[in-house]
Amino acid sequence: MPLNSISPLDGRYEKYTKDLAPYFSESASMKYKVLMECEYLIALSETRGVGMRKLSAKEKKLLRNLYENFSIKDAQIISDIELKGYKEIKATNHDFKAMEYFIKEKLGKTSLKDILEFTHFGLTTWDATHTAYTLMIGESMREVYLPALEEIAKKIGKLAKDNKNIPMLARTHGQPASPTTFGKEFKIFEERLSRQIGQIKNHVLLAKLNGATGNYNALHAAYPRIDWVNFSKKFIKGIAQFRKVKMEINLFTTQIEPYDSFVELFDMLRRINFILIGFNQDVWRYISDDWIAQQSVAGEVGSSTMPHKINPWFLENSEGNLGTANALFEFFARKLPISRLQRDLSDSTVLRSIGTAFGHSLIGFKYLNNQLARIVVNKTKMREDLNKHPEVIAEAIQTILRREGKRMPYEKLKELTRGKTLVLKDIYKFIDQLDIKPKIKAELKKITPENYLGLAERLAQL
Repeated sequence: MPLNSISPLDGRYEKYTKDLAPYFSESASMKYKVLMECEYLIALSETRGVGMRKLSAKEKKLLRNLYENFSIKDAQIISDIELKGYKEIKATNHDFKAMEYFIKEKLGKTSLKDILEFTHFGLTTWDATHTAYTLMIGESMREVYLPALEEIAKKIGKLAKDNKNIPMLARTHGQPASPTTFGKEFKIFEERLSRQIGQIKNHVLLAKLNGATGNYNALHAAYPRIDWVNFSKKFIKGIAQFRKVKMEINLFTTQIEPYDSFVELFDMLRRINFILIGFNQDVWRYISDDWIAQQSVAGEVGSSTMPHKINPWFLENSEGNLGTANALFEFFARKLPISRLQRDLSDSTVLRSIGTAFGHSLIGFKYLNNQLARIVVNKTKMREDLNKHPEVIAEAIQTILRREGKRMPYEKLKELTRGKTLVLKDIYKFIDQLDIKPKIKAELKKITPENYLGLAERLAQL
């Protein structure tokens, strides 16, 4: 654990967030921008009418090796070019120009030295940068975020099926309500997550490739006979297929792509975090009520002063991290779609925090996953607490009495049960006094808190 890190993502929680480093670290950001520029060079070489020679298979491989074998040493060179200079290159104080000079410096020693000036040809920084971020987000979603989320949904689904018929007291407004099953309540969360996962998998991110103010000005000036709109469509489609990311061109931008598709995705991630925060809080309450027990682990300490405690701190930590992520996602939604006129730079520094939001989400997932592996459903305690509230079957009794045409059954049950402590015998006594047929009385007496579950068991298995 790096003990001198400012951010807990790279310090205390590094073991949970390290899988995101290949996508959102500074080095990763550089790598994806190099990727974009190298693939752009290859695309230019394959476009008839551009005054650039065709590249051999060996030369294409050489270009792709620049990003496929991109190292921390390469990242340091780019950083040096930007901040203090490197060899004969003076400090640029511009991160992307440093990237361009790095590529030229590498290619200048190869057979590609004659096409150096086609690097970043006719583009603005944000053509490459935005496409790089699109790939970073898309690939991290596929490789890290979704697998972690799907693991949680799978575990919740298993708990739902395993406990499909375990009766449980429901609470609405915090008060005893018509019974449910433990499995069905978990099934709700599994379904909510599955729906959001489906939306994420179908979501398309947008990218740009149209120059300084979005009009292909420089490209059209250099080669007016080339259909640059079609070129950009083909390029983005090709790189999307190559990298297996759902991505399309946005033809209508200023210097920057307006980030609407990013914000749409972030809103999905925010909803997922809210769903999991709700789940965390429910499970926390079940633990507090002893309906869920926590497995102890030898050597672990629950409290610095109370030896008996096993605190549900995994849930609490998960909740805190998911909330932190959501604060960032919400800020992204307010900030990123707004830029002064054709461009201001306030989005650039904000984008660097996307990985932070993903990191806190992932920590939330990991801690929740740890908790799910430790819980044991206390079926006995759940039944005991349910049976302490026989009044919850009053709903069933008054509904059947309505079916039978009896007057004011709701009011009679209200008088019997509201604000009172009952046992099942009190309800049976009430039933015996009703002016109804014996078979209806028998029907009513068959209803208990444990079997008044409706279709909960069936729903938990769907």
